[in-house]
Amino acid sequence: MFRKALVLVGAGALALAATGCSSSKSASSGQADSGPVTLTYGIWDTKQKPAMQEIADAFHAAHPNITIDIQLTPNADYWTKLQTAAASGTAPDVFWMNTPRVGLYAGQHQLLSLSDKPGFDNSPFPKSLNASYTLDGKQYGMPKDFDTVGLWYNKKLFDAAGVKYPTASWTWQDVISAAQKLNDPGKGVWGIASPDWTQENLFNTILQAGGQPITPDHKKSGFDDPKSVAGLQYALDFITKYHVSPTAQQMTDTQPDQLFASGKAAMFADGDYDMPEYKAAAGLDADVAPLPAGPDGKQATVINGLANVIYAKTKHPQAAWEFVQFLGSKQANEIQAKTGTVIPAYNGLSATWVASTPQYHLQSFIDQLAVAVPYPVSKNTAAWATPMQATLDQIWGGKLDLQTGAKQIADQMNAELAKE
Repeated sequence: MFRKALVLVGAGALALAATGCSSSKSASSGQADSGPVTLTYGIWDTKQKPAMQEIADAFHAAHPNITIDIQLTPNADYWTKLQTAAASGTAPDVFWMNTPRVGLYAGQHQLLSLSDKPGFDNSPFPKSLNASYTLDGKQYGMPKDFDTVGLWYNKKLFDAAGVKYPTASWTWQDVISAAQKLNDPGKGVWGIASPDWTQENLFNTILQAGGQPITPDHKKSGFDDPKSVAGLQYALDFITKYHVSPTAQQMTDTQPDQLFASGKAAMFADGDYDMPEYKAAAGLDADVAPLPAGPDGKQATVINGLANVIYAKTKHPQAAWEFVQFLGSKQANEIQAKTGTVIPAYNGLSATWVASTPQYHLQSFIDQLAVAVPYPVSKNTAAWATPMQATLDQIWGGKLDLQTGAKQIADQMNAELAKE
């Protein structure tokens, strides 16, 4: 799961502090620690901390000599701090990893290979997620969860405007028509929020148009494909043509998920991971439907997932491995599912997650697995993703026309991909 537009950052000034009992065991020894151990566990999502704490407590109950210290760092600072800490040897023993960055961290030998660990078993997880965390034949991450994107909508606003709720058969034109009817400037209500966020919005519209952000072999950009440009144009038109979405500046001042949660946007394409936010929003009567089909009837959503990884320089490799094994267990995944936090990666538990919050049609996220496309990455996603987002910001901000910007993104991506 990503938070909002993909922003990959470099080293920061601060570092995640690694705590715990001292140990003379090296990270490569693989031997058990001889006394009580405190492992640090780095995460970034406040909404998920209660579930992660419940999992940590359950693990400690079964392993009394190992205590888990959860270190929460907001996503905006997480990667900067992590990169600094990893370089200085002070990263958390175990931490969250996402698909665009695993190639970079594994390539820099900052992660331990899980494939080499005794008892390693990745069979409970979708092959696509295992593959996302495999580099040169070795798997570095234990899948934690997965996410797809749906069309969230405000039922009160739909009812007030006399607009029928979105369904699985909706098309782009249905969304446009609904947004125009729901838009009410006098009441400060937008028909839809359409930011330049990639996972939640643009990668999906590109795919629905028949384009692709990156080729399946990860060697060439697809941003200069006319169909990809058409997908971007659809999302941009809500601001520039139909005037039913807040501007880029307005969505910078107040993020679109917050606009939706506060009843200021009638629709917003967003991942399952924001469900707890909407559930907790006072006065919000919402639901979610599958994303609409593109002009040729093509349905698509990106699928992504987080994994738990072990820091290569941990002083407690055996304890860390025991914890990561537990994080990948059915018991830990059931805790995630029952709390409704995220869709657990463990096969067969999605129904438990859906049942955890019956007021929403969460099955919409599961139903889209049949049309899900892996989140676009390469060995060094950071090299092209950050400038890609900067160019998208210029386009959405009205400082660069779409055709020129899309070509610029493609050229920059291709130059970086050629180096891999």
